[in-house]
Amino acid sequence: MTTLIKGDKAPNFSGVDQDGKTHTLADYKGKKLVVFFYPKANTPGCTAEACDLRDNFERFKANNYELLGVSADSAKAQGKFKDKYEFPFPLLADEDKSVIQAFGVWGPKKFMGREYDGIHRTTFVINEEGVIEDVITQVKTKAHADQILK
Repeated sequence: MTTLIKGDKAPNFSGVDQDGKTHTLADYKGKKLVVFFYPKANTPGCTAEACDLRDNFERFKANNYELLGVSADSAKAQGKFKDKYEFPFPLLADEDKSVIQAFGVWGPKKFMGREYDGIHRTTFVINEEGVIEDVITQVKTKAHADQILK
């Protein structure tokens, strides 16, 4: 599971968002980047998390942060999710799980007694030089912005 820790260099990822635009780590040099991984678009927890980030977007911008959501959903599903809730940040459609694997957030999960592999809800805060400043594994979906903007 998540092997990246505070102080590590962030993976040099490349992923495509809901509109087919490619995003890489290098695109965000000089800015702080919040990469939040969520299991599935349009589910209650993921919606609460993304909406909390949306509602605090101006606070992020004021502190030189960019946000990037990532799940294994299709570009179409990410687009619908983004449009429905008017998210001001891109959502990567990581269907091949290359970004998810690079950050180490794919692994065994348990839900209602059933074990399966899936995305662990995890957020990485990356500084202007591409170094991980924080890894949040105990995400509070309704107050996630406060966890990041301590």
